[in-house]
Amino acid sequence: MNPAPSPFTGVPPVCRPDPYAGQRWTFGFPGGLTAEVHTRGARLHGLWAPDRDGTPADIVLAPRDPARTATTARYFGATVGRYANRIAHGRFSLDGKPYQLTTQENGHCLHGGTDGFDTRLWEAESVHTPEWTGVLLRLRSPDGDQGFPGNLDVTVSCLVGRAGELAFTYSAVTDAATLVNLTNHAYFNLDGEGAGDILGHELAVHASHYTPVDNDLLPHGDHRPVSGTAFDLRRPLRIADALARPGADGGYDHNFVLSPHGDEAALRPAAVLYAPATGRRMEVLTTEPGLQVYTAGQFDGTVLGKSGTPYGAGAGIALETQHFPDSPNRTGDPSAVLRPGDEYRSRTVLRFSTRG
Repeated sequence: MNPAPSPFTGVPPVCRPDPYAGQRWTFGFPGGLTAEVHTRGARLHGLWAPDRDGTPADIVLAPRDPARTATTARYFGATVGRYANRIAHGRFSLDGKPYQLTTQENGHCLHGGTDGFDTRLWEAESVHTPEWTGVLLRLRSPDGDQGFPGNLDVTVSCLVGRAGELAFTYSAVTDAATLVNLTNHAYFNLDGEGAGDILGHELAVHASHYTPVDNDLLPHGDHRPVSGTAFDLRRPLRIADALARPGADGGYDHNFVLSPHGDEAALRPAAVLYAPATGRRMEVLTTEPGLQVYTAGQFDGTVLGKSGTPYGAGAGIALETQHFPDSPNRTGDPSAVLRPGDEYRSRTVLRFSTRG
Protein backbone atom coordinates (compact mmCIF):
# COMPACT_ATOMS: atom_id res chain seq x y z
CA MET A 1 0.00 0.00 0.00
CA ASN A 2 1.40 3.43 -0.91
CA PRO A 3 2.54 5.68 1.97
CA ALA A 4 0.29 8.61 2.82
CA PRO A 5 1.03 11.77 0.82
CA SER A 6 2.73 14.71 2.53
CA PRO A 7 0.26 17.29 3.90
CA PHE A 8 2.83 20.12 3.72
CA THR A 9 1.20 23.41 2.76
CA GLY A 10 4.03 25.85 3.40
CA VAL A 11 5.96 27.68 6.09
CA PRO A 12 5.55 29.01 8.77
CA PRO A 13 4.02 26.06 10.66
CA VAL A 14 0.35 25.31 10.08
CA CYS A 15 -1.89 24.42 13.05
CA ARG A 16 -5.14 22.42 12.84
CA PRO A 17 -7.34 21.51 15.84
CA ASP A 18 -8.10 17.85 16.48
CA PRO A 19 -10.60 16.44 19.02
CA TYR A 20 -8.13 13.85 20.31
CA ALA A 21 -4.65 14.93 19.22
CA GLY A 22 -5.17 18.47 20.55
CA GLN A 23 -3.42 20.40 17.79
CA ARG A 24 -1.77 19.06 14.66
CA TRP A 25 1.22 21.17 13.66
CA THR A 26 2.68 20.70 10.17
CA PHE A 27 5.97 22.28 9.14
CA GLY A 28 8.98 21.79 6.89
CA PHE A 29 10.77 22.98 3.77
CA PRO A 30 9.75 22.22 0.17
CA GLY A 31 11.95 19.50 -1.27
CA GLY A 32 13.25 18.61 2.18
CA LEU A 33 11.71 17.29 5.39
CA THR A 34 8.13 17.82 6.48
CA ALA A 35 6.98 16.95 10.00
CA GLU A 36 3.64 16.63 11.77
CA VAL A 37 3.55 17.03 15.56
CA HIS A 38 0.55 16.53 17.86
CA THR A 39 0.29 18.41 21.13
CA ARG A 40 -1.13 15.39 22.99
CA GLY A 41 2.06 13.74 24.11
CA ALA A 42 4.27 16.27 22.26
CA ARG A 43 4.18 13.55 19.63
CA LEU A 44 5.97 13.21 16.29
CA HIS A 45 3.12 11.80 14.22
CA GLY A 46 4.72 11.93 10.78
CA LEU A 47 7.94 12.78 8.96
CA TRP A 48 8.15 12.95 5.16
CA ALA A 49 11.65 12.54 3.71
CA PRO A 50 12.76 12.23 0.07
CA ASP A 51 14.39 9.05 -1.23
CA ARG A 52 17.35 8.90 -3.60
CA ASP A 53 15.02 9.88 -6.49
CA GLY A 54 13.54 12.80 -4.57
CA THR A 55 10.21 11.06 -3.87
CA PRO A 56 8.95 11.74 -0.31
CA ALA A 57 7.43 9.14 1.99
CA ASP A 58 6.29 9.19 5.59
CA ILE A 59 8.95 7.31 7.58
CA VAL A 60 7.44 7.49 11.10
CA LEU A 61 5.04 4.85 12.43
CA ALA A 62 1.74 6.00 13.94
CA PRO A 63 -1.69 4.40 14.39
CA ARG A 64 -4.44 5.09 11.91
CA ASP A 65 -6.74 5.88 14.86
CA PRO A 66 -5.04 8.50 17.09
CA ALA A 67 -7.03 7.22 20.08
CA ARG A 68 -4.88 4.06 19.96
CA THR A 69 -2.05 6.16 21.43
CA ALA A 70 -3.90 5.79 24.74
CA THR A 71 -3.54 1.99 24.61
CA THR A 72 -1.54 -0.30 22.30
CA ALA A 73 0.29 2.53 20.50
CA ARG A 74 0.87 4.61 23.60
CA TYR A 75 4.47 5.63 23.08
CA PHE A 76 4.54 5.94 19.28
CA GLY A 77 6.34 9.23 18.55
CA ALA A 78 5.70 10.61 22.05
CA THR A 79 7.85 12.67 24.37
CA VAL A 80 8.28 10.38 27.39
CA GLY A 81 9.10 11.41 30.97
CA ARG A 82 9.73 12.42 33.66
CA TYR A 83 12.01 9.42 33.36
CA ALA A 84 12.39 7.63 30.04
CA ASN A 85 13.01 3.87 30.26
CA ARG A 86 12.58 1.79 33.44
CA ILE A 87 12.98 2.33 37.17
CA ALA A 88 12.95 -0.97 39.08
CA HIS A 89 9.79 -1.45 41.15
CA GLY A 90 9.15 2.30 40.75
CA ARG A 91 11.42 3.00 43.73
CA PHE A 92 14.38 5.29 44.27
CA SER A 93 15.94 7.37 47.03
CA LEU A 94 17.02 10.98 46.67
CA ASP A 95 18.92 12.85 49.38
CA GLY A 96 18.11 10.02 51.77
CA LYS A 97 14.35 10.13 51.18
CA PRO A 98 12.58 7.15 49.53
CA TYR A 99 10.04 7.67 46.74
CA GLN A 100 7.46 5.33 45.22
CA LEU A 101 6.35 5.93 41.65
CA THR A 102 3.33 4.59 39.81
CA THR A 103 4.12 1.31 38.06
CA GLN A 104 3.04 -0.62 34.98
CA GLU A 105 4.63 -3.65 33.34
CA ASN A 106 5.81 -6.32 35.78
CA GLY A 107 5.51 -3.86 38.66
CA HIS A 108 8.14 -1.42 37.35
CA CYS A 109 7.90 2.24 36.30
CA LEU A 110 8.19 2.67 32.52
CA HIS A 111 8.57 6.03 30.74
CA GLY A 112 7.38 8.12 33.65
CA GLY A 113 4.53 6.06 35.07
CA THR A 114 0.91 5.21 34.39
CA ASP A 115 0.08 8.82 33.39
CA GLY A 116 3.35 10.02 31.90
CA PHE A 117 4.11 12.98 29.68
CA ASP A 118 2.95 11.01 26.62
CA THR A 119 -0.68 11.30 27.84
CA ARG A 120 -0.63 15.06 28.48
CA LEU A 121 -1.89 17.92 26.37
CA TRP A 122 1.06 20.26 25.87
CA GLU A 123 0.89 23.96 25.04
CA ALA A 124 2.50 24.89 21.73
CA GLU A 125 3.63 27.87 19.70
CA SER A 126 5.25 28.13 16.30
CA VAL A 127 8.92 28.81 15.66
CA HIS A 128 10.06 30.03 12.25
CA THR A 129 13.39 31.36 10.99
CA PRO A 130 14.98 31.23 7.53
CA GLU A 131 16.86 28.03 8.53
CA TRP A 132 14.52 26.34 11.04
CA THR A 133 10.78 25.86 11.40
CA GLY A 134 8.70 23.97 13.92
CA VAL A 135 7.04 24.11 17.32
CA LEU A 136 7.93 24.87 20.92
CA LEU A 137 5.95 22.77 23.42
CA ARG A 138 5.54 23.41 27.16
CA LEU A 139 4.24 21.39 30.09
CA ARG A 140 4.09 21.81 33.88
CA SER A 141 4.38 18.62 35.90
CA PRO A 142 3.23 19.29 39.48
CA ASP A 143 4.94 18.16 42.65
CA GLY A 144 4.05 14.51 43.32
CA ASP A 145 3.19 13.80 39.67
CA GLN A 146 3.41 9.98 39.35
CA GLY A 147 5.32 10.09 42.65
CA PHE A 148 8.16 12.37 41.48
CA PRO A 149 9.08 15.27 43.77
CA GLY A 150 9.09 18.93 42.77
CA ASN A 151 7.19 21.13 40.34
CA LEU A 152 8.85 20.66 36.95
CA ASP A 153 8.52 23.06 34.02
CA VAL A 154 9.45 21.35 30.75
CA THR A 155 10.09 22.78 27.29
CA VAL A 156 10.58 20.71 24.13
CA SER A 157 11.31 22.15 20.71
CA CYS A 158 10.87 20.09 17.56
CA LEU A 159 12.36 21.85 14.55
CA VAL A 160 13.03 20.95 10.93
CA GLY A 161 16.15 22.46 9.38
CA ARG A 162 16.52 23.59 5.80
CA ALA A 163 19.60 21.35 5.50
CA GLY A 164 17.59 18.17 6.22
CA GLU A 165 17.69 17.88 10.01
CA LEU A 166 15.07 17.17 12.63
CA ALA A 167 16.19 18.58 16.00
CA PHE A 168 14.76 17.92 19.46
CA THR A 169 15.87 20.24 22.27
CA TYR A 170 14.70 19.58 25.84
CA SER A 171 14.98 21.84 28.88
CA ALA A 172 13.51 21.71 32.39
CA VAL A 173 13.71 23.51 35.73
CA THR A 174 12.48 22.42 39.15
CA ASP A 175 11.79 23.86 42.61
CA ALA A 176 12.91 20.67 44.42
CA ALA A 177 15.46 17.96 43.70
CA THR A 178 13.98 15.45 41.26
CA LEU A 179 14.80 13.08 38.39
CA VAL A 180 14.64 14.10 34.72
CA ASN A 181 15.36 11.95 31.67
CA LEU A 182 13.47 12.88 28.50
CA THR A 183 13.43 11.44 25.00
CA ASN A 184 11.29 11.05 21.90
CA HIS A 185 9.95 7.55 21.23
CA ALA A 186 9.45 7.59 17.45
CA TYR A 187 9.63 4.39 15.42
CA PHE A 188 11.30 4.77 12.01
CA ASN A 189 11.10 2.79 8.80
CA LEU A 190 13.24 4.49 6.15
CA ASP A 191 11.49 2.57 3.36
CA GLY A 192 8.24 4.25 4.41
CA GLU A 193 5.63 3.69 7.08
CA GLY A 194 3.73 0.51 6.26
CA ALA A 195 6.31 -0.59 3.67
CA GLY A 196 7.30 -3.77 5.51
CA ASP A 197 9.92 -4.37 8.18
CA ILE A 198 13.30 -2.83 8.88
CA LEU A 199 15.29 -6.08 8.80
CA GLY A 200 16.92 -5.04 5.53
CA HIS A 201 18.10 -1.72 6.99
CA GLU A 202 21.73 -1.33 7.99
CA LEU A 203 22.51 -0.05 11.50
CA ALA A 204 25.68 1.24 13.11
CA VAL A 205 25.88 2.32 16.77
CA HIS A 206 28.84 4.27 18.15
CA ALA A 207 29.11 2.30 21.39
CA SER A 208 31.85 0.09 22.81
CA HIS A 209 29.65 -1.12 25.72
CA TYR A 210 26.03 -2.13 26.25
CA THR A 211 23.80 -2.83 29.25
CA PRO A 212 22.74 -6.47 29.79
CA VAL A 213 19.15 -6.89 30.99
CA ASP A 214 17.13 -9.48 32.89
CA ASN A 215 13.75 -10.94 31.94
CA ASP A 216 12.03 -7.69 32.99
CA LEU A 217 14.41 -5.69 30.74
CA LEU A 218 16.06 -4.13 33.77
CA PRO A 219 19.86 -3.68 33.91
CA HIS A 220 21.60 -6.83 35.03
CA GLY A 221 25.18 -6.42 36.20
CA ASP A 222 27.77 -4.03 34.83
CA HIS A 223 27.93 -2.54 31.35
CA ARG A 224 29.78 -4.99 29.13
CA PRO A 225 32.02 -4.59 26.07
CA VAL A 226 30.20 -5.20 22.79
CA SER A 227 33.23 -6.91 21.30
CA GLY A 228 32.45 -10.52 20.41
CA THR A 229 28.74 -10.16 21.22
CA ALA A 230 25.47 -9.71 19.32
CA PHE A 231 25.63 -6.04 20.32
CA ASP A 232 28.72 -5.11 18.37
CA LEU A 233 27.33 -2.62 15.86
CA ARG A 234 30.40 -0.44 15.59
CA ARG A 235 30.42 -1.17 11.88
CA PRO A 236 27.22 -1.02 9.77
CA LEU A 237 25.39 -4.33 9.77
CA ARG A 238 22.15 -5.49 8.21
CA ILE A 239 19.66 -5.70 11.07
CA ALA A 240 18.50 -9.20 10.07
CA ASP A 241 22.11 -10.39 10.26
CA ALA A 242 22.66 -8.67 13.60
CA LEU A 243 19.57 -10.25 15.13
CA ALA A 244 20.61 -13.69 13.87
CA ARG A 245 23.74 -13.65 16.00
CA PRO A 246 23.81 -15.69 19.23
CA GLY A 247 22.63 -13.61 22.16
CA ALA A 248 20.38 -11.26 20.22
CA ASP A 249 17.37 -13.42 21.10
CA GLY A 250 15.44 -12.16 18.08
CA GLY A 251 15.55 -8.47 18.91
CA TYR A 252 17.13 -5.54 20.71
CA ASP A 253 15.60 -3.59 23.57
CA HIS A 254 18.90 -2.52 25.13
CA ASN A 255 20.85 0.51 26.23
CA PHE A 256 24.08 1.21 24.35
CA VAL A 257 26.73 3.22 26.21
CA LEU A 258 27.81 5.82 23.69
CA SER A 259 31.49 6.44 23.19
CA PRO A 260 32.63 9.39 25.36
CA HIS A 261 34.00 12.62 24.03
CA GLY A 262 35.58 15.71 25.54
CA ASP A 263 32.62 18.09 25.67
CA GLU A 264 29.48 16.62 27.24
CA ALA A 265 27.41 19.62 26.08
CA ALA A 266 28.35 18.98 22.44
CA LEU A 267 26.61 16.63 20.05
CA ARG A 268 28.21 13.20 19.75
CA PRO A 269 27.56 10.64 16.99
CA ALA A 270 25.21 7.94 18.26
CA ALA A 271 23.98 5.86 15.32
CA VAL A 272 23.47 5.67 11.58
CA LEU A 273 20.46 3.95 10.01
CA TYR A 274 20.42 3.27 6.25
CA ALA A 275 17.81 1.75 3.94
CA PRO A 276 19.45 0.32 0.78
CA ALA A 277 16.11 0.00 -1.02
CA THR A 278 15.33 3.74 -0.94
CA GLY A 279 18.73 5.28 -0.22
CA ARG A 280 17.48 7.15 2.84
CA ARG A 281 20.09 7.60 5.56
CA MET A 282 19.48 8.90 9.10
CA GLU A 283 22.37 9.94 11.34
CA VAL A 284 21.63 10.33 15.07
CA LEU A 285 23.66 12.85 17.08
CA THR A 286 23.01 13.64 20.74
CA THR A 287 24.28 15.15 23.97
CA GLU A 288 22.95 12.11 25.87
CA PRO A 289 25.22 9.32 27.18
CA GLY A 290 23.03 6.42 26.04
CA LEU A 291 20.96 5.09 23.16
CA GLN A 292 18.11 2.63 23.68
CA VAL A 293 17.78 0.51 20.54
CA TYR A 294 14.42 -1.24 20.20
CA THR A 295 13.69 -3.29 17.08
CA ALA A 296 9.98 -3.78 17.86
CA GLY A 297 10.14 -7.55 18.10
CA GLN A 298 6.98 -7.56 20.22
CA PHE A 299 4.79 -5.89 17.59
CA ASP A 300 2.05 -8.39 16.69
CA GLY A 301 -0.11 -6.68 14.07
CA THR A 302 -2.74 -5.39 16.48
CA VAL A 303 -1.89 -1.76 15.65
CA LEU A 304 -3.15 -0.64 12.24
CA GLY A 305 -0.82 1.98 10.77
CA LYS A 306 -1.62 5.23 8.98
CA SER A 307 -1.44 3.58 5.57
CA GLY A 308 -3.78 0.77 6.68
CA THR A 309 -1.01 -1.80 7.15
CA PRO A 310 -0.85 -3.79 10.43
CA TYR A 311 2.44 -3.29 12.23
CA GLY A 312 4.06 -6.67 12.71
CA ALA A 313 7.37 -7.57 14.33
CA GLY A 314 10.15 -5.30 13.14
CA ALA A 315 7.83 -2.78 11.47
CA GLY A 316 10.04 0.02 12.78
CA ILE A 317 13.01 0.79 14.98
CA ALA A 318 13.24 3.18 17.92
CA LEU A 319 16.57 4.91 18.60
CA GLU A 320 15.95 6.66 21.92
CA THR A 321 18.68 9.02 23.11
CA GLN A 322 18.62 9.15 26.92
CA HIS A 323 20.27 8.47 30.27
CA PHE A 324 20.65 4.85 31.30
CA PRO A 325 17.77 2.63 32.52
CA ASP A 326 17.31 2.47 36.31
CA SER A 327 20.31 4.77 36.81
CA PRO A 328 18.86 6.24 40.06
CA ASN A 329 19.44 2.79 41.61
CA ARG A 330 22.83 2.08 40.04
CA THR A 331 26.09 3.58 41.25
CA GLY A 332 28.46 4.81 38.60
CA ASP A 333 25.86 5.67 35.95
CA PRO A 334 25.49 9.31 34.85
CA SER A 335 23.23 11.16 37.28
CA ALA A 336 19.68 12.09 36.26
CA VAL A 337 19.16 14.35 39.28
CA LEU A 338 18.03 17.94 38.66
CA ARG A 339 18.23 20.48 41.49
CA PRO A 340 16.71 23.93 41.99
CA GLY A 341 18.80 26.61 40.29
CA ASP A 342 20.08 24.19 37.64
CA GLU A 343 18.64 23.58 34.17
CA TYR A 344 18.22 20.21 32.49
CA ARG A 345 19.25 20.46 28.84
CA SER A 346 19.40 17.77 26.20
CA ARG A 347 19.61 17.91 22.42
CA THR A 348 19.25 15.28 19.71
CA VAL A 349 19.58 15.89 15.98
CA LEU A 350 18.47 13.49 13.25
CA ARG A 351 20.39 14.32 10.07
CA PHE A 352 18.88 12.97 6.84
CA SER A 353 20.54 12.37 3.51
CA THR A 354 20.42 9.90 0.63
CA ARG A 355 22.86 7.51 -1.03
CA GLY A 356 22.77 6.21 -4.55
